[in-house]
Amino acid sequence: MGKIELFDLEKHYAFYGAYHSNPVNNFVHMIFVWPIFFTYLMLLHFTPAFFEFPIGFRLGLVPNLGLLVASIYALFYVFMDKKAGPLAAILFLACWVSASLVAKHLEFALAWKVVLAAQLFCWTELVIGHGAFEKGAPALLENLTQTI
Repeated sequence: MGKIELFDLEKHYAFYGAYHSNPVNNFVHMIFVWPIFFTYLMLLHFTPAFFEFPIGFRLGLVPNLGLLVASIYALFYVFMDKKAGPLAAILFLACWVSASLVAKHLEFALAWKVVLAAQLFCWTELVIGHGAFEKGAPALLENLTQTI
């Protein structure tokens, strides 16, 4: 039985590779994609909790939309690849933990400004990377699953 296309890692890499053949653009992606995800999780830290988690609340780990998003990404990669998926899952959940701790420390008044600045800067760099080095539009304009 074949894989569901959404969970086919080889198809994702083939599609990604078609839009990312330039080494400079690949480097730009390695540098700027994770801060986009990290700062998105920082913003989601301020969403309401789904349930009480006393130990986590004291630390700043709130079971909210941030945890849900990180968990969805983690599970997606686990389903895509049995070997690399667990490592990706650990990275996504570690990103949630660290983004939550930073967001708690900064508090909302400063955190949203950091998030806005980082998002604008990182997305601008990615678009420039595609325009200047790939001479084309980003893959996510054609296939939104490439944001995963």
